Amino acid sequence: MMQSTPIPVWGDPSLVKLNVAITCGYLLYDLVLLASNWSTMGDGFFVCHHLAALYAYGYVLTRGVLPYFANFRLISELSTPFVNQRWFFEALKYPRSHRLVVINGVAMAVVFFLVRTAVMPSYWSSVFITFGTEEFERLGLAAQVAWITSCIALDILNTIWMYKIARGCYKVLTGRGGRKVKEGVEKEASSDGKHINNHKD
Repeated sequence: MMQSTPIPVWGDPSLVKLNVAITCGYLLYDLVLLASNWSTMGDGFFVCHHLAALYAYGYVLTRGVLPYFANFRLISELSTPFVNQRWFFEALKYPRSHRLVVINGVAMAVVFFLVRTAVMPSYWSSVFITFGTEEFERLGLAAQVAWITSCIALDILNTIWMYKIARGCYKVLTGRGGRKVKEGVEKEASSDGKHINNHKD
């Protein structure tokens, strides 16, 4: 007889579904913005992130499964305000050496690490606990694949972004590569080619 898991695999809590529905709306709208402004905002990694999240969240909304894990994943969005603020600073042509940009960048790196990288062991330990249980088997192959593959894809992207953010933060704090910034924002912007997507360094 299969064991049960203390981690809720099944469930249909209205608040979780509301949170996920709002997030899906944001992701869909962001995809539209990316598509319509690809020359300035386009980023393949960003599109992959959105599609992977929508793929998994679709099961949460339509089948009432994995509410605990969906809510766990939503914690990662606590880093989004700092990421979006970084884009605003770039759009306003603030130099990367500006005090506000540096403060936001450090805060973004710390929060990004805490809510997207540091939580990976805890998240995956909760996932592994469900393997072989009756609740996991009831999901069916399609939901299992959607859940596991999307989480792997999201964590790979988060690891890549964490590396880029940490590298960029280190360069700014140590003054490396800052000469272009001090010479003029326009020169830096042209060297970057575009307003880089939010998650890059």
